[in-house]
Amino acid sequence: MLDAIALGELLIDFATVDTDRDGYPTLAAHPGGAPGNFLAALHAYGCSGAMLGKVGADTFGDLLCATLAQAGIRTEGIVRDPSVFTTLAFVTFGPGGERAFSFARKPGADTQLRFDELDLSLLDEARLLHFGSLSLTQEPVRSATQQAAAYAAAHGKLLSFDPNLRLPLWPDAEAAKTQILWGLRQADIVKISDDEVRFLWGCGPEEGAARLLADFGVRLAMVTCGPKGCLLQNAGAAVRVAAPRVLPVDTTGAGDIFGGSAVSRLLQLGRAPEALTEDELTAVIYHMTHKMNKHVLLIEHDMRFIMNISDRIVVLDYGKNIAEGVPEEIQNNQDVIEAYLGKTKFFEEMDELEHPHGQAPDGSGGR
Repeated sequence: MLDAIALGELLIDFATVDTDRDGYPTLAAHPGGAPGNFLAALHAYGCSGAMLGKVGADTFGDLLCATLAQAGIRTEGIVRDPSVFTTLAFVTFGPGGERAFSFARKPGADTQLRFDELDLSLLDEARLLHFGSLSLTQEPVRSATQQAAAYAAAHGKLLSFDPNLRLPLWPDAEAAKTQILWGLRQADIVKISDDEVRFLWGCGPEEGAARLLADFGVRLAMVTCGPKGCLLQNAGAAVRVAAPRVLPVDTTGAGDIFGGSAVSRLLQLGRAPEALTEDELTAVIYHMTHKMNKHVLLIEHDMRFIMNISDRIVVLDYGKNIAEGVPEEIQNNQDVIEAYLGKTKFFEEMDELEHPHGQAPDGSGGR
């Protein structure tokens, strides 16, 4: 049994490592393609996956298949075609790590995938199909993707979609919008960026998530907001989490890794996307801290929020460390109750923690 199948582009990312005095970049080749990145993250976080796609019968195609196999991803669904070259992408970076793309894809092997070349037995075996808009840019891969999505839905699979907007690959912005909107209508789970929300509707993340749920039938919307963190929302709950402060160097693949890690947690929970509670949505976001040995330092006064996501809590009273331990220890620590929260406020928040009624505490009373 497979947890997930990803359908779409495999390509080589040539990323800038240096620029000479005339402005010409020195480029290094890296394995790429959003669906492959998604699967690599999904597997790293404990789920199984396989790839459906097409590469050229060339050195780069061989390297991509070998890299996926090394990452634990099944590759028997990848077609090698001697009539086309493996797709290439050239990535240059601005001063803040923002990317600019150009592509050797006229045509690239990924665009030439046909539905009759898909190994449908892999789809039969999987719980979820993931795809993105790059497999909707042109034929025959567009029809292959549309038919694969219909097949998956008819067989009761979850569908996950990432718009992954790359305007240089489309005839015009309207064509991109049309196909992305089609993808959104098929999806149970959507990972979308705030830039893509603005592109589609000219609104912010909250309104974008609401549109996805109400107008497109999406069961779980995940909106990434760059340095402003992310928003996860379904019909019953919404969680907004800030991002840690970092100096971005290369953001290539960051959204794919977010999507793969989040979907892995969703699959492991085994619950319908629309049924996830606020606490479970929070756990989806913080899944990476437990699986990849990474840690987040969070300073927060919202007791319910802290108790639900933290492994260990340090409590300061005007700069003095008065308690340290796991959430259960902190919850019952008398010094914390009396000096930090105040008894009345503490018991109000603990009552809310144990008997939630949908109203988040306001966090007042902390220092």
